[in-house]
Amino acid sequence: MLVLRRRPGEKIRIGNDITIEILETKGRQVRIGIEAPDRVSVLREEVFLKIEQENRQAAQSPVDPTILEELPVME
Repeated sequence: MLVLRRRPGEKIRIGNDITIEILETKGRQVRIGIEAPDRVSVLREEVFLKIEQENRQAAQSPVDPTILEELPVME
């Protein structure tokens, strides 16, 4: 893990197209801004973990084969 110290207004670059800017520090909290292309998903970790958990649960759920009959047929 890379650990950096930054002050408000300073930025960190990741690759050519992701920028992280320190917007404000207040006590133990830090506000950051992230600029990234639309193709890059930027999520808080707790949201990412929740989505991952729901995807795992969905993958383990039994599928009712009759639901496939309701899907439109692509020709």
